[in-house]
Amino acid sequence: MNRREFVTGAVAVPLLASAAQAQAPADPASAPAPSPAPPPDLYADGAPFSREALEEHARLLSTRAYEAPASTLPNSFAELPRDVFSTIRMIPDRALWLNDNRGFALNVLPGGFIYRSPMRIATVEDDRVRMLPEDSSWFDFGRAPKPPADKPFPFSGFTARSALDKPDEFREFATFQGATIYRALARGQIFGTSSRGLAVDTGEPDGEEFPLFRAFWIERPAAGSGNLVVHALLDSRRLTGAYRFTLRPGEITVVDVELTLFPRETLNHVGVGPMTSMFLFGPNDRAGVDDIRGQVHRADGLQIWNGAGEWIWRPLSNPSDLQISVFTDENPKGFGLLQRERSFAAYNDLGRRYDRMPSAWIEPIGDWGKGQLQLLEIPTDTDINENIVAYWRPKEPLAAGQRLSMAYRMNWCWTPPDRSTGAIVAATVTGAAGGRRRRFVVDFAGDAVADPARQIRANVTTSVGQIREPVGRPNPELKGYRVTFDLDPGDEELCELRMALEADGGPISETWLYRWTP
Repeated sequence: MNRREFVTGAVAVPLLASAAQAQAPADPASAPAPSPAPPPDLYADGAPFSREALEEHARLLSTRAYEAPASTLPNSFAELPRDVFSTIRMIPDRALWLNDNRGFALNVLPGGFIYRSPMRIATVEDDRVRMLPEDSSWFDFGRAPKPPADKPFPFSGFTARSALDKPDEFREFATFQGATIYRALARGQIFGTSSRGLAVDTGEPDGEEFPLFRAFWIERPAAGSGNLVVHALLDSRRLTGAYRFTLRPGEITVVDVELTLFPRETLNHVGVGPMTSMFLFGPNDRAGVDDIRGQVHRADGLQIWNGAGEWIWRPLSNPSDLQISVFTDENPKGFGLLQRERSFAAYNDLGRRYDRMPSAWIEPIGDWGKGQLQLLEIPTDTDINENIVAYWRPKEPLAAGQRLSMAYRMNWCWTPPDRSTGAIVAATVTGAAGGRRRRFVVDFAGDAVADPARQIRANVTTSVGQIREPVGRPNPELKGYRVTFDLDPGDEELCELRMALEADGGPISETWLYRWTP
């Protein structure tokens, strides 16, 4: 049914109802239940577009049964190897806005390989929809087979470019591709950690539900604004959502995220602001490693600034079994997966350049209430898998028919704009200490520990087992402070460690948390 047919039908329904009432008395028990209204048509070229219209579209869609998107991907593209798929490129002069002096250029991305769900893409110009035609004319197919020109060929997402590093050279700073996955980077960086629109049932025994961004509406940027606004429709078996992303590339690339969710069913486990990254090994976790690289990870720790104002640093690890850590909080001030190690020598990898990958830091906007920050560490034996997940889980379930709106600012950066005023953890190193005992070396850096004459005390505890031989002393190489101790777990299989530096009767560092498992 097109837009004209829907409008005509909507006008005719009351007239038919009046005629029926004139012929026979109404029988409420036998009357059929009214069908849910179709959502506003935001896919018609020239249709008016607004954020409110997208929210109404998502709300009405949530009243209808979920329908998986129909694929228009040729069969040969569903099984394309990665190396062949990577040769498909958008034809350079088809890039949107490249020569319009708007500060941004937009490239669409092809379907194929693992990207099999179509994503419809439109621009918004003068508050009107301009649908991009889904055909193969956008692409040079490289070593991939060229699809039929007279049949639709789907998009899998898009990438946004700007003069990020050089004023006369546009390069990628953000990509939306696959499910609800997106990533961004700041000046001088390469892509690393990713984000998602929403997490649903992550880590649950019955499996995770993966929502999709079914369509994007991208506002044509105003010249000189520095902003790129992207609207997205989220759809999944149990909920829908309307998203608005405002992107500002730079020394810190900022992505403001506004979301409104409409559950079809009650959801007990949703994750807001989910981030995914990779940790294969590092100085705190090198068990069984035989590799020329010193460290392999896109992020090395979870930073939390909780609602009570406490700063927490939780080093990441690659455990032998799935580990889920829960940090109960109310109105968190910030959290993120950070890459603190910035030395090339630490990684020794000219290909991956983990030292140039971004940290991802979220600032909640408004009152997020009670909930939990959840961290999942999943075992992996390869650096291809994203085995680290972190997100905020609201305490209350999301009830069917409820409307939930939230907002946050995501910073893709070298160092987050928010940081502790105390000393921060610069390194965590572990090694064997005989038997089941493990030796820990934790370095702190910052002005609070720069004076070697300052009297500092390390407060180290463990949930079970025992802390042995704690020693703290200045580290002149860092102008910081080093704490060394042994953990004796006894017969325990999991120990939660906690440490903070104290001086003058109070804490002078962020809190170091660590989960030890054999």
